Amino acid sequence: MIAVRLRREERGSAILEFAITLPLLVVFVVGIYDFSGAFNQKQKIDQAAQEGAIIAGAQPMSDIDSGNGNPDSLQPVVTTVLNSLVSSGVVPIGSCSLPGTASGGPNLTWTYTISGCSAANPSDILVIIINRGFVSAPGPPVAVGTVVTVVYPYHWRFNSVIQLLVPGASYSATTPVTERATVHNQM
Repeated sequence: MIAVRLRREERGSAILEFAITLPLLVVFVVGIYDFSGAFNQKQKIDQAAQEGAIIAGAQPMSDIDSGNGNPDSLQPVVTTVLNSLVSSGVVPIGSCSLPGTASGGPNLTWTYTISGCSAANPSDILVIIINRGFVSAPGPPVAVGTVVTVVYPYHWRFNSVIQLLVPGASYSATTPVTERATVHNQM
């Protein structure tokens, strides 16, 4: 009789321990999954910025002046960045198209803003900033290079799990991932 009662108490305590630890386990598993997804997207955006910078550094600067709103030599750079993001799965295939013109031009910096890159999140904006007049050092020897910056948002899944476990808790649902690559101009 005492053995049966002890067994029931042990089963009850095991169920209670499981009920307490399960939410923590879910938070850890979803957190690991989500942070690895964010890191993976960061690496893919970094790769796209590097590919764009390599192409930009090899482009001629003959069509670049501060008054030109959309130099032809920058179109391959934007195309390369966008194609890299599409091929790596950051941006869905056929979801966004190249912008016609860029904003900027002063200080040899152009900003391309591309919207509509995600059907699930229509407010997502891909930003590609190309600076063709980057100077590596203030004194001699001076090298002129190109900096390509790519910004695209990451949507956290962790927020929905936190909301289930702790109603009313606030956690940032979107974080802009910014990556930058620099190369020396070849021409």
